[in-house]
Amino acid sequence: MMRHAGIPLQLDVQAIDLNNNTVPTLAADDIVTAEIEYWPHNHATQTLAQHPKFINAGVFDRLADRLTQKQLLDTLQIATAPWREVTSETTATALYQTLGERVLLKSRRGGYDGRGQHWLHQTKAQEIPEGWHQTSIAEQTIAFEDEVSLVGVRSTTGECYFYPLTLNLHVNGILMASIAPLPHIAQAQRSALQQQAERMLGAIMHKLDYVGVMAMECFRLGEKLLVNELAPRVHNSGHWTQAGASMSQFEAHLRAVARLPLCPPTVRASSVMINLVGVERDNRWLQLPAQLFWYGKQVRPGRKVGHLNFCDSDATRLIESLTTLRTQLPEPYPDVIQWVLRKLHVS
Repeated sequence: MMRHAGIPLQLDVQAIDLNNNTVPTLAADDIVTAEIEYWPHNHATQTLAQHPKFINAGVFDRLADRLTQKQLLDTLQIATAPWREVTSETTATALYQTLGERVLLKSRRGGYDGRGQHWLHQTKAQEIPEGWHQTSIAEQTIAFEDEVSLVGVRSTTGECYFYPLTLNLHVNGILMASIAPLPHIAQAQRSALQQQAERMLGAIMHKLDYVGVMAMECFRLGEKLLVNELAPRVHNSGHWTQAGASMSQFEAHLRAVARLPLCPPTVRASSVMINLVGVERDNRWLQLPAQLFWYGKQVRPGRKVGHLNFCDSDATRLIESLTTLRTQLPEPYPDVIQWVLRKLHVS
């Protein structure tokens, strides 16, 4: 998708397989950027990381570790879920006393899409499992109303632009659907939340002197946002921008790292993104007024193999399209699409 976004800009984007130990040939004026922050340690990744034009070289390791990520948020006094480092001396009893009777352990590195997590329940007298000391953080359970995300982009000169806050649904830790702009909140509250989110993400990007697209996942508690996690890259919850904005998140990232001019993205209409997870391709989707992105991966349970973008100013047509899609996908998609329709104020 990054390569596709580079074609109109006359940027030749080449993907590198980080699990292949072959050292890529790099010219002095090539630009190295990343779409994932968890890099294996091998000769190829070391070569990439040492290139003088590796953008954000000092940022990835800091944000790839959830401990240093949380420490950054605390330093900037940006609200996040109460947390503790799980050291060799940490006990479950101490976590229950400080964080409550239900505690979430998160691996410090890796562990996306619901992996790398473990729940502790005081009522079950659960202890910290072997292997989680010194490799994880512990978070307080948050009774949030919504999961939302903000995608922003920052230039080399500190210029920042942001997309609208996006409403997200996760099932078993995997993003299944996104809606943008926030469909179910009054305009005044939506504007206040947007301003709050932009201040938070802007402060983070400025502090890190970050260049390119960064995503910030948040919990919404009424009129307050708590940062859940940061992603120093293009993000799944921003895929809707391919159809729904004048400049996709992929194009915005390429413009920023290549020192091309940026501009505020214009939102075209209401957008819905449906992740395709562990399902076989169905060409009936092509009969819908939607963009299909099929990744060409082997289909496996729990694996993201594509996504569909709907963008439509005609609410009736959007609802009809989603209702049709609901009949073309297996469980749990009927419930996922019903959630989308409910958030679009359809009973």
